[in-house]
Amino acid sequence: MTAVESLGKAPGVAVRLPRTIMGYVLQQSGLHQVALALLSIAVFALSAVPLELQRRIVNDAIGSGAVRTIFLLALAYAGVAILEQSLKLALNVYRAWVSETAVRAFRRTLHVQRDALAARRRSADMTGVEIAMIVDEAQPIGGFVGISISEPLLQGGILASVIGYMIYLEPWMAALCPLFFLPQLVFVPLMQWAINRRAEARIRTMREVSSGIAGAVVDELDVVTEGRRIDQVFALNMGIYKFKYSMNLAMNLMYYFSVAAALGVGGWFAVEGRIEVGTVVAIVSGLGKLNDPWGDFVNWAREFSVVGVKYRLFADVVNSMNGRG
Repeated sequence: MTAVESLGKAPGVAVRLPRTIMGYVLQQSGLHQVALALLSIAVFALSAVPLELQRRIVNDAIGSGAVRTIFLLALAYAGVAILEQSLKLALNVYRAWVSETAVRAFRRTLHVQRDALAARRRSADMTGVEIAMIVDEAQPIGGFVGISISEPLLQGGILASVIGYMIYLEPWMAALCPLFFLPQLVFVPLMQWAINRRAEARIRTMREVSSGIAGAVVDELDVVTEGRRIDQVFALNMGIYKFKYSMNLAMNLMYYFSVAAALGVGGWFAVEGRIEVGTVVAIVSGLGKLNDPWGDFVNWAREFSVVGVKYRLFADVVNSMNGRG
């Protein structure tokens, strides 16, 4: 049982949350993060194996025509796929358990603070709707705990494994990787920064909206003010969507451009006899295996940024109840 969980079973005990989301992750699930990291390493250690088996199958089919060898390699490919997917299943279920445990701990933390919440509500510092919103914010924050360390380790490990294999296979072809990554290292952080600013403003505005909705007396000025706040939330949400989907579009285009370059350069090298056809297939497949983990890594970074903002606002409320905010 974690420290936060044990506090959740002791009403009246003041709870002090760490200032940052990663501080909370380590406090809440430090040992579980080690186990998740080991599972992630096991998954990404297998990531380049299917590419090598695929290359050998293509080369044997075109070259020697050894049917028995092709069948054995195909069975090995299927076996590796089963093992890799089984490990991913275990990893995802374990992550879900860690995340739900964190959500439960958050809710217990608020349960511990119920007297303080009731006092703030009576003093009009916080409305019932605001309290409900803070409780709802526990779900995405706690959900991030399960993927906080294992996700970047898994996706970063897959990227390193596949790129390393491509360099080993054909260094000149692996030079296509910078075409895929370098532009994204420029526009992804800039666009994510813009998303983060809008996400924080949205959270603060939504809390103001909830306060207005729960007000006992509503006059004409309140109606106008709340209408402006609701329009502001709409504009902030649309801004987030535009940046998010534009980022996805740019990332997908980078992937397709790199595949087109791999097919063109690889086909030329194959015609010249400098590389085997199986190598071209493996390089193109490798680029495909870079696209998903890179996208997942960017999604993790996006969620880390947004959840970090939500957690900081959440922790400010809980810690301020203890007079130590």
